[in-house]
Amino acid sequence: MRSTGEVLGLSDFYGDAFYKAQEAAGMKLPLGGTALISVNRKDKAEVVEVARSLHECGFSIVATGATCELINEAGIPARLVKKLYEGRPNILDMITNGEIDLIVNSPVGKDSVHDDSYLRKAAIKARIPYMTTIAAARATASGIFYVRSHASGKVNSLQDLHGQIHDR
Repeated sequence: MRSTGEVLGLSDFYGDAFYKAQEAAGMKLPLGGTALISVNRKDKAEVVEVARSLHECGFSIVATGATCELINEAGIPARLVKKLYEGRPNILDMITNGEIDLIVNSPVGKDSVHDDSYLRKAAIKARIPYMTTIAAARATASGIFYVRSHASGKVNSLQDLHGQIHDR
């Protein structure tokens, strides 16, 4: 499956399986640091849950405009950061300076198309995990929480797992 870029993360817990799959794909999720959150209007209703989960895992939160306001109104500390077109210092500056460890960005609209291209390129260059959907952000937070709160799980090969299958 390597030639197609597919990976597999197995666990009894969904977040742990997602964490393992990200690691197998070469994108190790951070267990702490600073998370950048910037989401579109349709994701605003769900972003507080993600921010709360990341905050409970020990992340500092930086967020853009209305996203930052929403997170702060929910009682979660978040620091405001500018989007690219809003001036400097901005998101790209923080990424370039190594101040961001995880990105949750669900862009929509003309301005975000421009910003999104630069942010994705900067995140890839800096090897920062970059989640573009709330579902992926939730799974990421869940995986980080699981790994932080449990001892390292046993790694099994597919052959080992196959050997555990018994006919009944």
